[in-house]
Amino acid sequence: MKFLFGNKKEDLLSRLKKQDPAAQKFFYEQNAKRFLSVSRSYINDLYQAEDCLIKAFCKIFKHIESFRGEANLESWARRIVVNECLNFIKSHKTVFYLDEINHSFQEDIHDPDIAFDFNAQELLDQLPDGYRMVFNLYVIEGYSHQEIADTLQISLAVSKTQLFRAKEKLRKIYFQQQKKMKNEHV
Repeated sequence: MKFLFGNKKEDLLSRLKKQDPAAQKFFYEQNAKRFLSVSRSYINDLYQAEDCLIKAFCKIFKHIESFRGEANLESWARRIVVNECLNFIKSHKTVFYLDEINHSFQEDIHDPDIAFDFNAQELLDQLPDGYRMVFNLYVIEGYSHQEIADTLQISLAVSKTQLFRAKEKLRKIYFQQQKKMKNEHV
């Protein structure tokens, strides 16, 4: 990505690697709103989500030299935001995974996605932390169940169960809100 600095077009990445404050400000302004949304999808409290976002941007700028260009810069930075949120949650021990595994649980979960007619963040906020983290990592970030299990230090079966239960809970919430909206319009 090229952009104007003074009278000279320069590569954003090279400016970031030089710790150029103007490039850092530009990158922050281009991504802060989107990354805050990512952070909020993991952390209910807005102020804690903002703290994680700030820490993530500090890490992004501090470790920009380690960016090898295997993915685009925004994807690399987004992963840092997600990891910062996961570290925050782990350090505050706010996640409790249900280790009870439903033995009739199907190995392959391919339920149709839920269509959201209202604020998706509002729905995600109603999920227990464990459900929300696995749902976000699988559905939004595209992690495999093995990657989720490794990242969260849980079993593969717990990852699959948490996703299944998150989808079920979202369906219930969705249909309850639909019913409520329908009754309000009658």
